[in-house]
Amino acid sequence: MSPSQIIVLATPVFFLLIAIELVIGFKRQRNTYRLADAVSSISLGMLSQTSAVFTRLLRIGIYTVLFEHVALWRNDAFWTSLPGWLLALVFYDFCYYWLHRMGHESAVLWAAHAVHHQSQDYNLSTALRQTSSGALLGWIFYVPMALAGVPPLVFGVVALIDLLYQFWVHTEQVGRLGWFDRWFCSPSNHRVHHAVNDAYLDKNYGGILILWDRLFGTFKDEDDQEKCVYGTRGLLNSWDPLWANAQVYAGLAHDSWHARSWLDKLKVWIKPPGWRPADVAERFPKPAFSMAQMALYHPPMSRAVQWFALVQFVLLLGGVAAFLWQADAAPLAHNAVWFAVLLTVQWSLGAVMQGRLRMLMALILQSAALATATSALEFTQWHWLFKPLTIAIAIILVAASAYSTSARGAPGAKTPWVLLIAALGGSLAGDVFLMFQGFFIPGLVSFLVAHLFYVALFKSGQAWFPHRGALVATLGIGVAMYAFLWAGGLPSALRAPVAAYVLVIALMAAQAIGRATVLRDAASLCVAIGAGFFMLSDSLLATNRFVTPLPMAQVWVLATYYAAQALIVAGMLRGTARAEPSSATPLTPQTDLARSPSAA
Repeated sequence: MSPSQIIVLATPVFFLLIAIELVIGFKRQRNTYRLADAVSSISLGMLSQTSAVFTRLLRIGIYTVLFEHVALWRNDAFWTSLPGWLLALVFYDFCYYWLHRMGHESAVLWAAHAVHHQSQDYNLSTALRQTSSGALLGWIFYVPMALAGVPPLVFGVVALIDLLYQFWVHTEQVGRLGWFDRWFCSPSNHRVHHAVNDAYLDKNYGGILILWDRLFGTFKDEDDQEKCVYGTRGLLNSWDPLWANAQVYAGLAHDSWHARSWLDKLKVWIKPPGWRPADVAERFPKPAFSMAQMALYHPPMSRAVQWFALVQFVLLLGGVAAFLWQADAAPLAHNAVWFAVLLTVQWSLGAVMQGRLRMLMALILQSAALATATSALEFTQWHWLFKPLTIAIAIILVAASAYSTSARGAPGAKTPWVLLIAALGGSLAGDVFLMFQGFFIPGLVSFLVAHLFYVALFKSGQAWFPHRGALVATLGIGVAMYAFLWAGGLPSALRAPVAAYVLVIALMAAQAIGRATVLRDAASLCVAIGAGFFMLSDSLLATNRFVTPLPMAQVWVLATYYAAQALIVAGMLRGTARAEPSSATPLTPQTDLARSPSAA
């Protein structure tokens, strides 16, 4: 049984303990959970486990190579005896202490570890909040175990034990434990570790044993007079799982890029977190950290969004469990496709909870990902469901937005809405035709009509092709693509229809780009990029069909096609969508639906 499968089997236990902690918190009127934060933390744990499928070489492979070729002592019989297992567990915990400590003392290691600390709540869901990039450098700290001859199997088991042990210490519902706190990592000790208070900062690194902190001077006892405040000093303020993993790396890359000294460019990554070259700090100042100004990130969520998040979370959990259970036996390409689907769901769910994305737009992205995956992996019946469903949801979203705008009495012509729905309708017809053999021409005509509606939509309120350079460029690309298809064997019967199609899509892209140069806003730029993706998608489709088969063609064709549709719809709706502003509230007791008024 693989470690991933063990995690899947352990998951019900995790959720049972979370449920118990939640019940205890409500009974004590000290609930420590917020829905969005808990979903975000667990989602990051899912991402950590699914991405680990692709970093197995770093986690186990390098260790195994070192064990096989450079181990200084080989005695498998000892390491698989009871004393050997115990020694290996203590050995691992010792190495983990130094990895954990350096994760707070070196910026590049903190960039990975910071994910685990970003939550401003402290509960068992926080334990599941794990990095997806820790394996890139973390393996280095376990090289001594390979040199000592600890077999990979023993290493893997004790690593899993050490990880699972640390789950239960992430709670505020367990107080001090007397003698246990003096020897072992406990809830009290680990609360100190997660706190950003000056007195608690960078203390208590032990995984199982707190003994290492006492030995090396990093231990701090929890003070009843100073309540722990959780999070990081560089607040994340987002439910985006990708940004959660990239935030610190992005900051380091920014400072390294702008540092004038080559030595400083390197030191940015090695020095302790927060260190900045003097010239960078002067040009890009940051406010000093202040506990008094630390605010709780808490965007409002309507009841509908809360239910959406719960349902999506349950479905995502099932999808991740299914993925992990079969990942070790599945081809790498298949794993990559399903990983992309899961990542799309995770990102869009976070965006909805944050108020950056509408629920229907999230469903469009998720259905598009599923349509792409089911086509690429030849799950035909499911593909027949998700392919038309994606554009159907887009039509519903546009119609709902049009109705909402009209009901509010907001000014604006109906023509753009009608044109957008007509364009999506033509695309939907094209999608359906292309799912069946022998209907390529009807599908081509349907998309041709859809693109004509898009041209009319982008022309609405604008001059024809206001940027002549864009017109010349897109027509030039179209001519080059058509010549490529002709030389590659484009059937004579299709030369005229394809020529008309290439001309129309080039004109559509030119009109969209020209519109963006006039309006000069993010929404029109979004539409222009979408039009560019349309050209790319059609080029890939034609190349695969008429010139040469492309590897994983359906992934690239459909991914770019759905990116085009989503960007155009999002861009066209952006100007009329009602904003749902996020908010940050003071770090005081919460009053939202997911946390009791008396929570601390």
